[in-house]
Amino acid sequence: MLTLPTYEDVTAAAARLQGQAHRTPVMRSRTADQRLGASVFFKCENFQRMGAFKFRGAFNALSRFSAAQRQAGVITFSSGNHAQAIALSARLLGIPATILMPLDAPPSKIEATKGYGAEVILFDRYQCDREALTTELAAQRGLTLIPPYDHADVIAGQGTAAKELFEEVGALDFLLVPLGGGGLLAGSALSARALAPACQVYGVEPLAGNDGQQSFRSGAIVHIETPKTIADGAQTQHLGQYTFGIIRRDGHDVLTASDAQLVEAMRFFAERMKMLVEPTGCLGFAAACHAGLPLAGKRVGVLLSGGNVDLRRFGELLAA
Repeated sequence: MLTLPTYEDVTAAAARLQGQAHRTPVMRSRTADQRLGASVFFKCENFQRMGAFKFRGAFNALSRFSAAQRQAGVITFSSGNHAQAIALSARLLGIPATILMPLDAPPSKIEATKGYGAEVILFDRYQCDREALTTELAAQRGLTLIPPYDHADVIAGQGTAAKELFEEVGALDFLLVPLGGGGLLAGSALSARALAPACQVYGVEPLAGNDGQQSFRSGAIVHIETPKTIADGAQTQHLGQYTFGIIRRDGHDVLTASDAQLVEAMRFFAERMKMLVEPTGCLGFAAACHAGLPLAGKRVGVLLSGGNVDLRRFGELLAA
């Protein structure tokens, strides 16, 4: 029987992250409020260390390593944000890090991961099974695998972002969270269940890769081919056992957003709020604008999961 993490694990993670993770700002926009007819609260994890919420889960997980694990090192696979998070956390804790990254990951994310001191191994995400490759390397080198989302300590760390949001603004009617493998959504759902049980928590994933939506609505984890979308942080093929268990129990539904809607949201954040938000980070707001939720008169939280987008690519997307 799988033992799912709890809100108590989130509070323990918050204590470990004290003085390590930034308490990111919650920002407002009169334009967003007027457009949705709601009070919208943006939790800006694009201002987190290494530019995304992933630092929370990575540092929480690595901080629980034994002395032997720390000496041997950590390994993971990631298209970018978890890679950077593990690399930075490992550097802070003095742990060697090995990261498998797809060949088509944003160059800025690959360089940042290397810059934090990690060994980066590139692979073709459309031809190779990243989990099998990483598991094999971990066994060969005696490394501890910390996956991007399906790990109790990772989920607990990610849940601290929503915990901070609820603590700062109070109860919400809706919470919209980007969804890839489900670590942020699962952690957010744990915090919502404890701090705002009436809040409806929605995951939002790319229209091209709606495995989470299929899984949530069918009651079983659905596997898909790697989706082709500009939301590179959500190009996952399936939810995890831990994340699915929490999302199915505590989530309200899973929505989708198209790439065009993500570009529209990116433009809004850049022009109206003077913020750089990566495509994956825009999923929640894109759904708020287009998914037809009854948001009028409600208090709505939107998690902006990260801001790590290659500037040249950012310009190309907004110019298209």
